Amino acid sequence: MIRKRLVNIGFGSLQRQKLRVIMKLKLILMVVLLAAVNCVLAQEIQSNKFGKGLFNIVGQDSSWTMKVGLRMQLLGTSTWEDGQSNESSFLVRRSRLKFDGFAFSPKLKYKIELGLSNRDMSGTSQFTSNAPRYIMDAVIMWNFAKNTELWFGQTKLPGNRERVISSGDLQLVDRSLVNSRFNIDRDMGLQLRHRFNLSNTFIVKDIFALSQGEGRNVTTGNIGGFQYTGRIELLPFGEFSSKGDYTGGDLKRETTPKLAIAATYDFNDNAARTRSNMGNYMVTNEGFYETDISTIFIDAMFKYKGFSFMAEYAKRDAQDPLAKNADGTLTGDAVQVGNGVNLQGGYLFKNNWELSGRYTNVTLNKAVTGRNPENQYTLGVSKYIAGHKLKVQSDISYLDIASENNQIMYRLQVDIHF
Repeated sequence: MIRKRLVNIGFGSLQRQKLRVIMKLKLILMVVLLAAVNCVLAQEIQSNKFGKGLFNIVGQDSSWTMKVGLRMQLLGTSTWEDGQSNESSFLVRRSRLKFDGFAFSPKLKYKIELGLSNRDMSGTSQFTSNAPRYIMDAVIMWNFAKNTELWFGQTKLPGNRERVISSGDLQLVDRSLVNSRFNIDRDMGLQLRHRFNLSNTFIVKDIFALSQGEGRNVTTGNIGGFQYTGRIELLPFGEFSSKGDYTGGDLKRETTPKLAIAATYDFNDNAARTRSNMGNYMVTNEGFYETDISTIFIDAMFKYKGFSFMAEYAKRDAQDPLAKNADGTLTGDAVQVGNGVNLQGGYLFKNNWELSGRYTNVTLNKAVTGRNPENQYTLGVSKYIAGHKLKVQSDISYLDIASENNQIMYRLQVDIHF
């Protein structure tokens, strides 16, 4: 009996020793694996210049590539309104992961962008399967012919210039009221993009988009008809440096004048939302209220030797903007019809400090929307440490609304983009 116990004790001790050895081997293997991954990643990170992505991956046979990027915006805001106490807030305005490259052939590119901040993911509803809206962009771009690309997936529609400019490349802390009231944002569908030259310097770009008309990350299908968007851009003096027609400020200090003039027409057939493919769904006692909504954008960008100027005009109209129930009574919803103007300019000094200003007017149809005209005046100052990839921006705005309390808003933002 004693011998049996000793054998059991010896066996148990041996088992424990074997377990300890196995655990040590696993730990050593994990450390070696992590060290190897860290070494590879460190080499990749060191090979990239700041702002050009965290690291690049290239397939063994060079048949695919992937660049991984990360960016975030940290924002502080303070607001004063007549008759009200001061309100302040600090938040992660944007936090995003970006992936892009090509698959199989350099003519077949892709882009994926994920929004991780609360504001990026906001908008959860039955129309998004009650899930956060993580996906900003998920699009494939096929260059199937000379100067012609076919895009398929979810991405920005070719709407107003200010919206298409990345939020990380803005001249001021954020976009204007014209953009927030009228932009057509992102959607799922097809885009055909083409360009040609009228002369050695005169470039024409034309874009046509066919989309679902419901906005990004909608999973419930298409309510009403489809959305059709056409845009034409004229660049009489040639291309801007580093795609500067779609970045804020003249950071490249164009040595010759550069100008881009563009117009967009968007038609959303039987739209069910108050701002075309954005805003609230117009619900009736029998389903959804649908009406044709059209939006027009006219915009321009000019840059020369550190000076930049951007102008935009937007107009939205609807066949019948007041939402009605089956018996003709009003539901309380209405299409946000009206127009807006945005004028913005700035000058970049040689020490990479920039002064900028903006005037914005939004005039919605008061008989339909019940909203008074808005005028906003903004003065901004920016310090570009590494261009738009690392910058500190600040602005102060005065909002004047007819027959309502006026408002002053101060903002400070840090932007970093790997």
